[in-house]
Amino acid sequence: MLQYLKSWFGIGPSHLEESDDMKKFLIVGLGNIGNEYAETRHNVGFKILDALSAAEKFTLETGKLGDVGSFKIKGRSVICLKPSTYMNRSGKALKYWMEKEKIKLENVLVVTDDINLPFGTLRLKTKGSDGGHNGLRDVQGHLGTTSYARLRFGVGADFGKGRQVDYVLGDWSGEERTALQERLIKTTELVRSFVLAGPSITMNQFNGT
Repeated sequence: MLQYLKSWFGIGPSHLEESDDMKKFLIVGLGNIGNEYAETRHNVGFKILDALSAAEKFTLETGKLGDVGSFKIKGRSVICLKPSTYMNRSGKALKYWMEKEKIKLENVLVVTDDINLPFGTLRLKTKGSDGGHNGLRDVQGHLGTTSYARLRFGVGADFGKGRQVDYVLGDWSGEERTALQERLIKTTELVRSFVLAGPSITMNQFNGT
């Protein structure tokens, strides 16, 4: 059908096929560097990229402003980034790699934790406020817009008054650790869907699961 349209209308490939830059994606998992943060709830963005790395068999290696790796899926190039700038300065690394790789904003996905969602709940949105999340606030500041895709992974809110920081910087509970692997697999499926099917279909299929 594509070839038929080209010959009938005299349209070249650039009009009917995706350009190279539309086939390039940037997935940014938010977290803090250092062993003391590795198994904390706040680092679930890093953990999701590690799960994606294992599933797609690519390596995240130290690069400028973060650990970076890439893989290809059905003609699309996916660059994955774990910023080394700490959570509250995540936007600097995102903006650098987005510009370096010439990736369009609509092909960027930020992955982070969310205390406002029950543990393991997934919610993809294409715009919205930072919700009090310092990493998202910095991303918003560097991008100059709230219209970017973000995937929130629920970590729950099982903490007392004034204990939020201790909770998100605390380790997973034993029950959470048991359930986490299945949730990480589901999340990697969501990321693949975002790349291949786009945000609308992905939101319909995965949000709330």
